[in-house]
Amino acid sequence: MVALSPTLPACSARASAPRPCPAREACDAGSVSCVAARRIDVETGAAALAAWREGRAEPAELRTAVRFTLEELAARAPGRSVEVRVPPHAAVQAVEGPRHTRGTPPNVVETDAQTWLELVTGRTAWDEALRAGRVLASGERADLRSHVPFGPRFTG
Repeated sequence: MVALSPTLPACSARASAPRPCPAREACDAGSVSCVAARRIDVETGAAALAAWREGRAEPAELRTAVRFTLEELAARAPGRSVEVRVPPHAAVQAVEGPRHTRGTPPNVVETDAQTWLELVTGRTAWDEALRAGRVLASGERADLRSHVPFGPRFTG
């Protein structure tokens, strides 16, 4: 059985004072969430994901499920080479490789909340979502097929 990761390493940008987190402005504006450390406890995240799977998720639960699963991606595939965006809920940098620090990231994955949760729970395959235009992926490292779906604890 796949274990949920309870913590992530602290964001190196936030840890190195006085330089602020590069996504701080976006975080403060409420458009995305800088997912630098596990913020959503496993119980709360699992409950939100279960509510989504059962088709009864309220908007706040949907947001929690998306943020929780993005945190999980960052724990499972640590790194900063790919930015995964699920607007307006959250964005995270993950996957080992060259670190992105300024401007538009060279490797970006963007999708909506429904598609993201379908990918991590195995309801939709990566290639299928890509072909259907439900996932926009640019850059040589922006292929998450080896990272989704997450496994039995997420597929319900």
